[in-house]
Amino acid sequence: MSVQATVLLIAGSPSEQSRSAALLDAVAERLLRHKGVAVERLNIRELPAPALLLADWNHPALVKAIAQVAKAQAIVVSTPVYKAAYSGVLKVFLDLLSQTALKDKTVLPLATGGSPHHMLALDYALRPVLQALSARHILPGVYAVDAQVPQAADKSYSVGPEVAARLDESVGRLLQEGLRMPATAGFEPVPFSRVRCSV
Repeated sequence: MSVQATVLLIAGSPSEQSRSAALLDAVAERLLRHKGVAVERLNIRELPAPALLLADWNHPALVKAIAQVAKAQAIVVSTPVYKAAYSGVLKVFLDLLSQTALKDKTVLPLATGGSPHHMLALDYALRPVLQALSARHILPGVYAVDAQVPQAADKSYSVGPEVAARLDESVGRLLQEGLRMPATAGFEPVPFSRVRCSV
């Protein structure tokens, strides 16, 4: 199978298991249903903290991470919202990127928070930064409150049906508008001559 496009999923949570990571997992699952899409993941929490904080662009881990951003045709970035802003680890990483790092790329922002009131963090905190990095197209974000991404007995998180439906729509838009690919797969085009209608 030839890969037509690469989508990079950026996890901006400082925690290994988190609701924002569960959103990324759900997006990855949807993207991998489509032929020609390669999915890569970048967990910022796994990057070396001293290199991040000191902006050591020559550190091999940061060189690799920045190269992943450059290679991708589309970016999905997910973050928890703290005090009406995206996470600190995400900010530190985005600050390392050049002003044209997202040029010609489509970006889908995702966020989770404890209250619906933090929803505006997507538009008033994260979106301006993505625009400053020259993103070609920023899709409408998906925000979920804690109750919409419940935690199971084993401490894992799962996406509830309401958020799942919004992710279906967002991934469809990412494929169509960002990657110029059909949002659905498995159906052959139907010629107009085969269309039958009744009145």
